[in-house]
Amino acid sequence: MTPSCAAPALGARPCSQESVDGVRFAVWAPDAHALDVCLFDPGAPVEQRRVALQPGGDGVWSAFVPGVGAGQLYGLRASGPWLPEAGHRFNPARLLLDPWALALVGDTDRLALQTGHACADPLHPTQAWSEHQPDPTDNAAHMPRCVVVDAQAELAAGSEIAPGPAIAGERVVIYEAHVKALTRLHPEVPEHQRGTYAALAHPAVVQHLQRLGITTVCLLPVHQHISERHLIERALSNHWGYNTLNAFAPEPAYAAATGGQAPASAADAAAVRAEFRQMVDTLHRAGIEVVLDVVFNHTAESDLNGPTLSWRGLGQTHWYAMGEHGVPHNFSGTGNSLAFSEPRVQQWVMDSLRWWVQAFGVDGFRFDLAVSLGRDAALGHAFNPRSAMMDAMAQDPVLRGVRLIAEPWDVGPDGYHTGGFEAGWWEWNDRFRDGVRAFWLGHHGTRGELATRTCASGDLFNQRGRRPTASVNMVTAHDGFNLADLIAYQHKHNAANGEDNRDGHGHNLSANGGTEGATDDPVVLHRRGLWRRALLATLFCAQGTPQLLAGDEFGHSQQGNNNCYCQDNETTWLDWAHADTELTGFVAGLAALRREHPGLRHAHWFSGEGTTPDIAWLDTDGLPMRSEVWQARDRHTLTALITVAEGDAPPFERLLLVWHADHGHGQLTLPPGGWVVLLDSACARVARPGQARDTVTGRLALREAGVWLLVQGLHAPGGTPP
Repeated sequence: MTPSCAAPALGARPCSQESVDGVRFAVWAPDAHALDVCLFDPGAPVEQRRVALQPGGDGVWSAFVPGVGAGQLYGLRASGPWLPEAGHRFNPARLLLDPWALALVGDTDRLALQTGHACADPLHPTQAWSEHQPDPTDNAAHMPRCVVVDAQAELAAGSEIAPGPAIAGERVVIYEAHVKALTRLHPEVPEHQRGTYAALAHPAVVQHLQRLGITTVCLLPVHQHISERHLIERALSNHWGYNTLNAFAPEPAYAAATGGQAPASAADAAAVRAEFRQMVDTLHRAGIEVVLDVVFNHTAESDLNGPTLSWRGLGQTHWYAMGEHGVPHNFSGTGNSLAFSEPRVQQWVMDSLRWWVQAFGVDGFRFDLAVSLGRDAALGHAFNPRSAMMDAMAQDPVLRGVRLIAEPWDVGPDGYHTGGFEAGWWEWNDRFRDGVRAFWLGHHGTRGELATRTCASGDLFNQRGRRPTASVNMVTAHDGFNLADLIAYQHKHNAANGEDNRDGHGHNLSANGGTEGATDDPVVLHRRGLWRRALLATLFCAQGTPQLLAGDEFGHSQQGNNNCYCQDNETTWLDWAHADTELTGFVAGLAALRREHPGLRHAHWFSGEGTTPDIAWLDTDGLPMRSEVWQARDRHTLTALITVAEGDAPPFERLLLVWHADHGHGQLTLPPGGWVVLLDSACARVARPGQARDTVTGRLALREAGVWLLVQGLHAPGGTPP
């Protein structure tokens, strides 16, 4: 193996020492006074053997244990000070997980209640954090086990996965999906596979993605995760998975190999890994990339009333960014924030990312609350796009070839930084989401704002050598209303989450078309259909990188719930049986237009200059937009004339893109010549190759709200039509 394909240095690794086979355990716990590795037999509630690790410098404790190997189950116990006001919470009675463990076995359903401090009722804590005392009870019987894994064999298996497709950035179309929700109700997937990695690789699902023109599937978290205590109390679960327990192992609940159950053995855990690899291999062979949504801004240990599972028990003051009085900072809003200025924490993140690329073949990562990764302790935890953590990812030889996508905010002080990341990063663009929603749904959107957002938000991203692709455009995402609800609900309806409708975003820029929720009113349904198609057309015809939320292509509704993180049921499981197949065809047609016409996915920033500008903005009279009308709130029709080609080739066509958000009739004066209509979202028409197409000259009638795309061929220099 080359150094770039080496296993992580920390954790448990099979090896030989003086011709004796065994396992070397290495654990980082710089403030510990002693550290033991506990070896377990399968199914045993207590350890069979305990081995003391030895301090080796730099905070690392290690030991070689002969006679054991891959498949061995283990846990850790760390001794040290219990000084809550100073942040120290060592308790050797509590079994800990190795942060670098490559697999876990055992039940994890109620791990959020495994506190390191004595607590009569972990579901309803009342004691002040400073008064916590260590719980002397041995909790090994209630903890999962780490598994010694042959890392070299895993890397070899990863090398057998088909290489990811080489997709140019401007051709990427992202599909954000949840592994289980996407396939749990899919009628063509065998029942025992539904909701799993195997289901995502099923031909019916793959063919659906291909029909939609999807190049890149972005999966909600697949790192092994647990549910928080407030969800356990309500008999709910963390469906989305933004609560990481292990950053190296796939979530077993999505594995057909174990029936969605936690692995009971090392062999079960290996079967989960194999199924995940098979999924990636299948998607790669279908020309589809796999990007993972990863959560490094916090861990599953929550606030100080939460559990002690790993990081906290090995050294809270080094693993977490600490505030005053022994309390971690909470830039994530979930109770803790990792210390990304600490080199070992950086190493843990980098080892995890490289592991998923090399051992599982993934093609990139979307970083949840990515601003947290750039918070620099030397700057008072302010965001630094050139922090050590961010620079490590930028220069790493394994990661420099994968997609890095930021959610460019967190909930800490000065946590909003859309457009603030360095070259090489793509970012979720909430300004696109809000500007486009406002324009179409009657929230005072202006033509100037729409033009900026549909040109990849150059005001935010056209700097530091970044390309238009850096703007990941979305109308909806997992977090918030999906598309069916965006145009059917004025207000969120989150009562099922058990928080009295307090959770979820309140500023949705949504509309209901005349009545809240489901209706049979044909006028309301017609209006909603116009909006839905216009929003989708705006997404696919905008510069930048489009991201479609799974289910939006066929009208899945979540009944107005805009925060479905705890709804592992028919609310989030896509309703394939009642899919709007005409809408799916419309979306597939939009994706085809984007592939076929380079003016919809230009790799460079528009300048608007020259005798034949790459883009020109026109008003309804066909004349250039005047500066004083860009921000007028009473005008809702905008036209862009785009003349660009693929790469450096001369243009062979020009496109006329029209956005008309008024419901009244209107007329648009066209540039001279005949124009072929490729898209009329108001009539739900997308012209396909070989189909008859309407040609218009002079004026285009705008009878209802919608998006139009027209094309006019340009003659080559010799006068021959292209």
